[in-house]
Amino acid sequence: MEEYEKNHLEAIYKYLPECMVLLKSNGDFPIKDKDIALYGSGVRKTIKGGTGSGEVNSRFFVNIEEGLKNKGFNIKTIDWLDRYDKEYIKNKKRFKKHLKIVAKEKKQMLFIASMGEVMPEGEYNIPINVECDNAIYVLSRISGEGADRRLVKGDVYLTGTEIRDINYLNNKYKRFMLVLNVGGVVDLSQVINVKNILLLSQLGVETGNALADVLLGNLNPSGKLSTTWTNPNDYQNIGTFGDPNDTLYKEGIYVGYRYFDTLNKNVLFPFGYGLSYTKFEINILDTKVDNTIVNIKVNVKNIGKYTGKEVIEAYISKPNNRLDNPYQDLAGFSKTKELKPNEDEDLIISFDLTDISSYDKENMSYILESGKYILRVGNSSRDTKVAAILELDEDVDIKRVKNLFKSPDFDDFKGFNRNDDKDSTNVIKIDSRAFKKEKINYEFNYEILDEIKALSDEDLMKINMGLFNAQGGIKSVVGESGVKVPGAAGETYNTKSIKGVVMSDGPQGLRIARDYFVDKKGVHSSSSLIPESMKEYMPWYIRLFLFMMTPKRGKNELLHQYTTAIPIGTAIAQSFNKDLAYDIGNIIGSEMEIFNIGLWLAPALNIHRSILCGRNFEYYSEDPYLSGIIAANMTKGVQSHKGCGVTIKHFLCNNQEYNRYVNNSVVSERAIREIYLRGFEIAIKYSKPKAVMTSYNLLNGIHTSENNKVNDYLLRSELKHEGIIMTDWVVKMMQNEYKYKNASIINVLKAHSDIFMPGSLSDYKELADGLRTGLITREDLEINASRLYKVVKELI
Repeated sequence: MEEYEKNHLEAIYKYLPECMVLLKSNGDFPIKDKDIALYGSGVRKTIKGGTGSGEVNSRFFVNIEEGLKNKGFNIKTIDWLDRYDKEYIKNKKRFKKHLKIVAKEKKQMLFIASMGEVMPEGEYNIPINVECDNAIYVLSRISGEGADRRLVKGDVYLTGTEIRDINYLNNKYKRFMLVLNVGGVVDLSQVINVKNILLLSQLGVETGNALADVLLGNLNPSGKLSTTWTNPNDYQNIGTFGDPNDTLYKEGIYVGYRYFDTLNKNVLFPFGYGLSYTKFEINILDTKVDNTIVNIKVNVKNIGKYTGKEVIEAYISKPNNRLDNPYQDLAGFSKTKELKPNEDEDLIISFDLTDISSYDKENMSYILESGKYILRVGNSSRDTKVAAILELDEDVDIKRVKNLFKSPDFDDFKGFNRNDDKDSTNVIKIDSRAFKKEKINYEFNYEILDEIKALSDEDLMKINMGLFNAQGGIKSVVGESGVKVPGAAGETYNTKSIKGVVMSDGPQGLRIARDYFVDKKGVHSSSSLIPESMKEYMPWYIRLFLFMMTPKRGKNELLHQYTTAIPIGTAIAQSFNKDLAYDIGNIIGSEMEIFNIGLWLAPALNIHRSILCGRNFEYYSEDPYLSGIIAANMTKGVQSHKGCGVTIKHFLCNNQEYNRYVNNSVVSERAIREIYLRGFEIAIKYSKPKAVMTSYNLLNGIHTSENNKVNDYLLRSELKHEGIIMTDWVVKMMQNEYKYKNASIINVLKAHSDIFMPGSLSDYKELADGLRTGLITREDLEINASRLYKVVKELI
């Protein structure tokens, strides 16, 4: 391995246990005896991350069987694992037959119909007859870009085989652990009596080694759930999910724990929950307010047998006066250092009261209503104590804005006021005069640079889109439109005065080609980045065409570029560790420098609105504050490297993969601002990302990329975003006959999205026609190009 690979893997490895969540423990683990029985789909078919843009081409990957062998375990169930492999092959053949039927019904080619589809786990009957004291069952699930998860056995639900075997193993073996190698929620209600459950998650390159060290006690899990886990039937179904045309967010602000906690519904494992091999004692020492800044001092002591870390979370319950509010919102968190037995640490959790305001649509203002604000502190959303009551003397307008979105034809769900835990000896008066009041100015003074004015119409049009002379078609669909770096997702256009910036996909690391070569014509991937899972469903003539289109290496030397697969987004958020997020961002930035990448198309911080969203593994949490803080620190880490920028995405309300190109998210102004916008607002405020990527979907009837109010009013005026705004990869071959159509390049650029990606010859012709006929002006293009030029100069 190269030195940078070793350094990056070592730096990440120490953090991996912080991404794991110990859901149940009875003290049987860690273990010293290395004889072990391994069962389940994930032992050999371990998942390092999701499909699509999350697929990163690392040099190697350690599955769980290999990881346990590396740490000296004696695996007693090789025969069972071999027999499972045969069952897997049978299941795959059945799945392919199923996909052929689906493709026929959709009147699509098989490889198109298969995009994003995930094979559910099958049913089988393999005897369990190995005798030893220790056993684990590794349950794996994969999901990805282009398709949502389903409430069926083998996906969200466990299969009959899994339920039967897991419960049998729990009773058969002296020490048994269920290990969840998953990127999202699965239904544990039928196996909830299992005594030890570890949410391993999907941790990138060294997933198997990290699990082995956790089983041995060399590493101690310290993650907390960033999403509520419970019976799938208990999640809110107030709003809709999965409609091909209009998705109705009727639940309003009651997403995730806000819904469960407000309605006081029982859950299996609440938001912010996670155990450890050791135990901690938590004491609230003091709470003070300095103007609008709340500071909570908490002492955490390790009172157990093992070294470990603990997370302390602060929640705020706002008054319910004219506006209804959830029972509580996460307001801040902090994580201890690694504490040895009997060691303690004082933590300070700080947050600004202006950041917890509610949105009042009637007065077009973010406000804090007068009354009692109950501050709770603990180590999960369901295990807290009242730290203080903050009393605000009168209503405060924090920020005056405009309502920017068309109102839905429904009223949001409203919660009710829970009046418990209001007693506290620590009552702190808050003076409304301490708050600075802001009014947003929506007047625009667009700057047009002289360098841009001097460009020809041809160069100006090309700057407003990706470098379209790269190979298009299927390569554009899978995000492989780059030229300078093999396998890069795309590039900006070059002129004599403006150099292009290379973009790499992948929120789980840099997604570029692993193997390439150089000849007189330039650099070339030695094989396509199209996933093998997609290729196997292609007709022979398309595979032949791809082979013919792939440049031939001949006698040129085969070169390599290995990048580091980091943990999935949800796992990173489960760490509740800002330093971890920064350090992983720092690793990404380092590899961007090595491989000459200017923009990383990440981090992705859409909300876990539904457990069925196929891309949740890329996203951080059901909570916008946690999402925003993790994204901000990842961004700071990346952008600490000169010439490196991030592209936070997908802006805005991208919470469904089904028909994602032309699906319409119908959301109230309040829900947009308090839930779906807030994470982006935090990330932009604290880290100044170089770019924002708009989402495919429409928002209240208009594509986000085509909406001037999203770009100029919201992003630039309210959030003070100074970087690029780009589209996601709009590809016309994905056009379908649904209620809404794809975003068009003319509408996108008129709305001051700065760059239309990935770009194509047909896009250029459409834009040229629009410029000639007056559908778009040269001034529009100059405004966009001027902003792009300023950021590009910072990145080269």
